[in-house]
Amino acid sequence: MASRTERAQNGQNVKSSYTAHLMAEPLKNRFGNDVPRRIGAQIAAVSRTFDNDAFLADVLTGYEELELMPRARHIARRLRVHLPAKYPDALKILMQSIGPRPKRGESEGMAAFYYGPHTFFVAEFGLDNFEISMDAQYELTQRFTAEFSVRPFFERHQAATLARFRQWATDDNAHVRRLVSEGSRPRLPWASRLRAFQKDPSPVIELLELLKDDPELYVRRSVANNLNDIGKDHPDVMVAVARRWLKGASDERRWLVHHALRSAVKRTESGALAALGYGSAANVSIRNVRIAPERLRIGQSVTIKLGVVNKASLPQRVLADLRVHFVKSNGRPSAKTFKLRTLELGPKEGVALQKSISLKQHTTRKHYPGTHLVEVLLNGKARRLGTFEITTR
Repeated sequence: MASRTERAQNGQNVKSSYTAHLMAEPLKNRFGNDVPRRIGAQIAAVSRTFDNDAFLADVLTGYEELELMPRARHIARRLRVHLPAKYPDALKILMQSIGPRPKRGESEGMAAFYYGPHTFFVAEFGLDNFEISMDAQYELTQRFTAEFSVRPFFERHQAATLARFRQWATDDNAHVRRLVSEGSRPRLPWASRLRAFQKDPSPVIELLELLKDDPELYVRRSVANNLNDIGKDHPDVMVAVARRWLKGASDERRWLVHHALRSAVKRTESGALAALGYGSAANVSIRNVRIAPERLRIGQSVTIKLGVVNKASLPQRVLADLRVHFVKSNGRPSAKTFKLRTLELGPKEGVALQKSISLKQHTTRKHYPGTHLVEVLLNGKARRLGTFEITTR
């Protein structure tokens, strides 16, 4: 039987890849006419006054031209027209129609997107009815995710939403506990920013304190991402929290802190590096550097090899990363850091490192001809390794 962590991990397929779905246009075809038809049929099954034919005629007008998330929003707005005029009455019918919580596997992948219109409905029309709207989001986050729909409630009802989140932080359901962290992220990707928490993250940190030792990795990863967000606006606050959490930390919490500081480490921020024990310059030498091939075309791969040798007579722990300054379309370089490994070097001990980097075109990284500088980062300090050149032929 799967552990609680495994079950939560398996259940996060939609939530952890949500942003990828937002950008993937072909996915709209998997959110076709069958979705509003199913929603309408389920509402008609619990409400004699719901005119399903009128709803479908309305919602399917112009539906094909819409992308994935606009389709979900469109369904929500048409539901508002065809459900009772009073929001509490409308929400009651809508929530009755969704049935019991799905069993494992029934609401994973694109299946969970079925509940997207329901979350849009609450976010857009439920702000004046806090209690019943938050109760609805409690149910919906266990089927899809309410991390986006809850954000308007922070803007309108910050104190009340924080109070509810403090309650949910001890809920039995991992998806609800994760909502506490994910929904309060100041810089949640593809969502409106929570400006108040960007300015003062202390209320969010209070929530994270309740979740930092959560039994589910699924939740702890969200806590790490939230602290990562906070560090982009308040690096000193992030480091202070990290230092506090590392005192007497379990392996699980130590992993959380390392994951939270990952972006700051890539940015070679001294505070984050020092908090993790990499504040001193690495006393090592670099040997046997090889970048091959030195000239290549887009679509090929380049391999970087090097040796790192401890020059000291005492053991040394070194954080090693690779940084490539990719040439952009304007001819200027843009650095990207690749993880290598943490080195535990004995006196005078050496270790060989290797990294292959694909130069295929990706939606997140385009490649262009030019000379690309390669560096190794040792405890955040850069050392030049050499260059490779991308050519057009």
